[in-house]
Parts: sequence; structure tokens; C-alpha cells
Amino acid sequence: MSKLLACQRAMERSILGIKILDKQNSEKIRQKTQVIDALKHALRLKWKWAGHIARSSADRWVKRATNWKGPGGPGAKRKKGRPTARWVDDIPEVAGRDWVKTASDRKKWRQLEEAYTRKGP
Repeated sequence: MSKLLACQRAMERSILGIKILDKQNSEKIRQKTQVIDALKHALRLKWKWAGHIARSSADRWVKRATNWKGPGGPGAKRKKGRPTARWVDDIPEVAGRDWVKTASDRKKWRQLEEAYTRKGP
């Protein structure tokens, strides 16, 4: 994610014609360009997708595909070492362990969205 932010900042400097040696504050550059932060936007879209998936019925193919655990099903053994991160692993940190139930309350889900985008990946 830091590479994404670095790339975005480089593009913003390029838009304004500012060289990195000019030592301008990134926040001031962001105010001048008025560009939306790409990382926050991506996190917001991920949060909305998680809410959409949680509220959809179990027989929808999109929910089955998103929650698919791979060969062997949900109880299958995973490789040794650090487990691969799943797209949903960071959502319970903000919404709680029962985030699927929390997502059914749209008002509360929208309130938690800001906390999720502030937290970052």
C-alpha cells in the first residue's frame, strides 16, 4: 500500500510540476490538486463490497464465490508458515467478530466505514 501512496504522490507532484527536491509538504500538494486519496478510496469500496456481500442471500453465486475457501473446503489444512491473508481478515477488527450481522444494519455499517478507512490496511 505504501507503493500506491508513493506513486500517487509522485503523480500529484508531476501534475503541479514540483520536483521532489523542492521539499514541498505532501498535504499542501494534496490541497492544491484536490485529488482523492487512492488508498482511502480503495478501502471505502472494499468496505461497501463487504457490506453488500454480507447482506446478500446465501444462494447468490457472488456470495458463494467470494466466500469460497479453496480445494478441500473450509476445514482443509493450509500450508505451513504464515497463512495467506484473505480479503475479509481486516474487517472484523473494526466491525467485530459478527460483522456479517452488523452489516445488516446499514446505518451502523456506514458509521463504521469512516473508522475502517482511517485505520488503513
